[in-house]
Amino acid sequence: MSQSVLFDAPGPRARRRILIANILGVLFILGLLAIVVNGLAEKGQFEAAKWTPFLEADTWQYNMLPGLMATLRAAAVAIVTSIVFGLIFGLGRLSSIKAISWVAGIIVEFFRAVPVLLMMIFFYQFLSKATPVPPADVPFVAVVLALTLYNGAVIAELVRSGVFGLPKGQREAGLAIGLTRSQSLRVIEVPQALVAMLPALLSQFVVILKDSALGAFIGYSELLVFARRLAAGEGNILPALLVTAAIFIALNMLLTFAAQRLSRRLGARAGNLLKAEDAVEPEGVPAPTK
Repeated sequence: MSQSVLFDAPGPRARRRILIANILGVLFILGLLAIVVNGLAEKGQFEAAKWTPFLEADTWQYNMLPGLMATLRAAAVAIVTSIVFGLIFGLGRLSSIKAISWVAGIIVEFFRAVPVLLMMIFFYQFLSKATPVPPADVPFVAVVLALTLYNGAVIAELVRSGVFGLPKGQREAGLAIGLTRSQSLRVIEVPQALVAMLPALLSQFVVILKDSALGAFIGYSELLVFARRLAAGEGNILPALLVTAAIFIALNMLLTFAAQRLSRRLGARAGNLLKAEDAVEPEGVPAPTK
């Protein structure tokens, strides 16, 4: 049995102490949760009248579903544009031309460092005062631009790190068959890096979906805005927020499930290709005798 060189394996006493600490931690969290739930119940937050609006069709038709569609619209557009931005500037950072790599690196690091909300506010003010964008479209465009630049910069860094994480033999094989360095990046290395970084890419898509709610601060009517409007009329702010949170959790779970299925399918396809290549014998080479 191998043993880590960083720390010693805990003995029987240490394992008992860890188990006791875990149990006490769980009990503390459950007790705290019970206190919160009891306090909310005493203030009538769990009364049926506060939850029944979510069982009515009009609530979903005129509030929750329009807000959900606005959230999905902004997130879908931002995901596509972030991927495009990330691939362009990720390849730019990997360019053999120092000037291109340097400029792409500055742009990526800048947009990674600026908060998303700050960019939304900036683009909202800029588009409102210095561009001919219709006022009704300004919040949507500002949200998409901010999400694209921030998350695209993160994806660009994922592309760069994913390519650097590949075995060096991938590039050497591409160069050996006559490809240039840029062709090897586009044809061989980046596609493999995208598959390898799919879990990290998925987590970034989840970030885009959640950060679209920040558009409420600049007047973009997404799911959270519609939920707050409903709560203002019904007086059920906590149930409205809990239902909204449940919708976001369900969307993230669906996105995770879809990405896991895609990852397994791509992994199975790659495995089948490797098996097929191993099964083919080179021409002119006799089969080994037994």
